[in-house]
Amino acid sequence: MQKTVVIIKPDAVKKNFIGKIIARFESEGFKLIAAKFIRLDDEILSKWYEHHRHKPFFPELVSFMTETPVAAMVWEGEDVIFKVREICGPTDSRKAQKGTLRGDFGEDIQRNAIHASEDETAAKKEMNLMFTPEEIHTYEK
Repeated sequence: MQKTVVIIKPDAVKKNFIGKIIARFESEGFKLIAAKFIRLDDEILSKWYEHHRHKPFFPELVSFMTETPVAAMVWEGEDVIFKVREICGPTDSRKAQKGTLRGDFGEDIQRNAIHASEDETAAKKEMNLMFTPEEIHTYEK
């Protein structure tokens, strides 16, 4: 089974969308195998957004991602990385269709409610940054 990381970002946390977002993934048959509420710090964010560290918007991104704790999760399922990203919609919420998470709950390119791993390499890196192996609980039906 494939695994992916999902983070419910501060904008969606503030608006109490956590349960609604989780329900969407559960309704698709994905299994939630790890979850925690965590306040991200500079160390995690500099590794997480390594590719953005030297861009002018990086300080604003860090400020946004530390506004509140985030809900970090690992989801498991068949082709879960692709399917979760499809459910999320485009990164820019203004371009996301209604019915996608970003189209329904996001505001713009940064305040877009949710992060989802882009591929298996990113999912593995993100799982290692957010969770210990003991915190991830794969199970069978």
